Formats: sequence, structure tokens, C-alpha cells
Amino acid sequence: MNDQQSGSTTSTLFDYAPAPESRSVVDIAPSYGLFIDGEFREAAGGKVFTTRSPADEEVLSEVAYGQADDVDAAVRAARAAFGTWSALPGTERAKYLFRIARIVQERSRELAVLETLDNGKPIRETRDADLPLVAAHFFYYAGWADKLSYAGCGPDPRPLGVAAQVVPWNFPLLMLAWKIAPALAAGNTVVLKPAETTPLSALFFADICRQAGLPKGVVNILTGDGATGAALVGHPDVHKVAFTGSTAVGKEIARTVAGTDKRLTLELGGKGANIVFEDAPLDQAVEGIVGGIFFNQGQVCCAGSRLLVQESVHDEVLEALKRRLRTLRVGDPLDKNTDVGAINSAEQLARITELAEAGEAEGAERWSPPCELPERGHWFAPTVFTGVGQAHRIAQEEIFGPVLSVLTFRTPDEAVAKADNTPYGLSAGIWTEKGSRILKLANQLRAGVVWANTFNKFDPTSPFGGYKESGYGREGGRHGLEAYLEHA
Repeated sequence: MNDQQSGSTTSTLFDYAPAPESRSVVDIAPSYGLFIDGEFREAAGGKVFTTRSPADEEVLSEVAYGQADDVDAAVRAARAAFGTWSALPGTERAKYLFRIARIVQERSRELAVLETLDNGKPIRETRDADLPLVAAHFFYYAGWADKLSYAGCGPDPRPLGVAAQVVPWNFPLLMLAWKIAPALAAGNTVVLKPAETTPLSALFFADICRQAGLPKGVVNILTGDGATGAALVGHPDVHKVAFTGSTAVGKEIARTVAGTDKRLTLELGGKGANIVFEDAPLDQAVEGIVGGIFFNQGQVCCAGSRLLVQESVHDEVLEALKRRLRTLRVGDPLDKNTDVGAINSAEQLARITELAEAGEAEGAERWSPPCELPERGHWFAPTVFTGVGQAHRIAQEEIFGPVLSVLTFRTPDEAVAKADNTPYGLSAGIWTEKGSRILKLANQLRAGVVWANTFNKFDPTSPFGGYKESGYGREGGRHGLEAYLEHA
């Protein structure tokens, strides 16, 4: 019963009883080693670090810290395994990928809870978005393993060798799947380094590889920080580097790889524009705006962090948006009712806070719905800025948090000009009833992916990547195989 029905006029919202997902489905060990050549082992230097839950700062586990000697051991293991793995018929490699996909499905509840604990995102996102997509990517690339001659790399394409892959903390297991699945399908072996704040799902994936009977050395997992990743990227026996993360680190990796024969793909930052025209289905658009920027607390490289709304419907859209934001539930990520979870780390929270304060200092108007943030952990309320200028930092810099900047436009040409006026070029959304307008603007926008009357929709068959400072290369689809194959 809502408050109006009970005689009160203080609220029209239903009260939700707590609906926590049980933690008992996942068993986190007190410590984890590095996964090298099919076995877990201590780091050569004996160094360790802890991983904590962003929601309450609880220590989840102690994890080995890989250094140069460990990187060398992992690359040697991958090189040793490459000959046998690459020589397998595609149909045989496909069997391993199918097994991995099925095990991911069977353990999806366990993995969803683990990812929520380690990352801070709501359980309904890890359960309903991340894990189904992880399995789908392995199924999809399993289907490609015996069809590589049709991938567009010549009649008899060959794998490159050892792939060094560095993934971020915002989608730890999904980004792992984006990279490992095509690499293995193409016949490469892998050394993957997860982010230091979210190492656990990658370590659980190592166990899945053993459960699937994957040959030793085909997949190796190195935990550590940026120094570990730098040692991996710079290793002379690595043939391919794939990185998803910040633009600053991506530039450093590009400098490291320059002058070598290593292949490189970079999926970096973004400042996506969600463009709403006056003829758009506004209720649908508001849902797309909310999902575009507040999904995963806005910690998404392709987040729709800039709302470009046509002047004639600005007030209507803003009123509907604020009304919708008042219904968002911020809190325990393991509660199935939660819409907005915790920020991944204290460092990221400080970055979001600093840029939000800069927005106010530069004259933009800040608004957040009433919400009570938990006392422990890293939290930031959903925030909307209006009166934003093109030169404002919040309109130009990637915030990577639940912060939306609202700008206006009058004509389609002005919308395109404002949307493209950033150093980034990863994503955009167009909301209008006119198909011809969607097609025209999609060709004009300098963005790697353009959604039409939706946002943040992914499919393993569709390529993803950016332009400008959002990186280069594509992941997903047939295009995702090209980065791991060479012409015979």
C-alpha cells in the first residue's frame, strides 16, 4: 500500500521490503594466487594486496601481486601452449568455448553475486545484463572457431600468438569475455590482467577454464596494478595487446607498442551524447536517458553523459526526467530492488566529486533527487546539471559517474556539431520518430556506435569501438576476430 492509500499525502511511492540476494551462493577464499600454466601459484616476490567491497569497504580477499618475473612466467606458459592450441581444428577449439559458455550459465548466480560484491553494481545488472552477455560472447565466438576463412582475413588466416589483455573494473567479467572469447576462437593464447580493484571474477574464470578442461597455458590470469599491466604490455614475446580503460593509460600503451610489430586495439573513454528531438517518444526517451547515464552508476565508457535536448521540449523532458529520478533506489547492491549501487573506489568517488564541484563553480545548476546515502562505502547521488555550456569541464571531460550534463539545441546541424564537440567519439543516441533523420545523423556523428531510440544495448554479433581519443579497433562481431588474425 502506498502512502496516499494509507491516508498520508507525503509520498506516492510504494515502499519496498528488502529483497537481498544471498551471499551464500559464492564461496570467496581468503587468498588467491596467480593463475599460470593451469595452476594457481604465489607471486614470485610474495607480494599481495586486498580487494574490498565498494558498498561497505569489507575486505573480500587477499590477492597475489604479479611482477616482472610472474609476467615472464605467464607469457612463457602462453607461448608454450600456443603451438598445440593453434594447431587444433576449429571444431575442437569450439568445444572448449561451448563448455566455458555452458559453465558460465550454470554458475551465473554465483558469478553475479561475486561481481556485485567486488564491483558495487546492482545485482539485477550483473544477473540480467552482465552474465547473459558473458555466456553469449563465448557461444558466439565458439560458432566462429571453424569458420575463420569467412572472417574477412583471407582464405587461411592465422592466429597471432600470445595476446596480452588488460581489462577495467567497470565490467570485469564482461570485458574479459569480449577479449578472451575471440582470441581463443582464432587460435591465440592469452595472458589477462584484471583491474586491481576487481580481480575476483577473473580468478573465478580461471577455475572455469580448469573445469572446462582447457589445456594448460592457454589462459593465464595475472593480478596486480598498473605496473603489472605495463610489464605485460611491454613484454617482447607478446604479439597482440588489447586494452580497455582510460584514455591516458591508452596513450601510454600506444607509446610503448609504437615501433614494435605488436598489434594493438584500444577501447578508451567517452562522452556520449543522447540527442532528443521534439518528435521523440518522450516517456521512452526518459527511460533511455536514465539507463544511459545511471546504469552501473554511470561508470560506463559509452554512457550517455551529455543530454542534448531540443529547446522546444527542454522543460517537458527535464520535468519528466526529474520525476523519474525521484523513483530511483540507491543502496545495497545485493538488494534486487536497487537501481544505483556503489562507486567502485574511493579514488573514483574523489574524481566524480571534484568534477561535480567544478560544474557548480563554472555556473551550471546542480540537482539531485532526495536520497539517503549509506554511511559506509563509496556513494554518489544521481546528479543532473542544467545550464551547461560547451566549454564546461562537465561537458568535455569524462566523469565516469552518475552525473548528467544537459545542453540544448535548435536544429539537427547544431545537435551534430555539439555532439561531436569533444575529444571523444565512442557513442551517441538519437531519439526521433523520423527514420530518415536517424540515418542522416548516424552518418554525420563521429561515434563508433549510434543507438536509435534506445541506449546501451549490446549484442556479441555487433562491433563496438570508437574514434579520436576513444581509441581504435573493434570488439564484437566478425570485426572482433580481425584483431586476432593475420593473412596467411
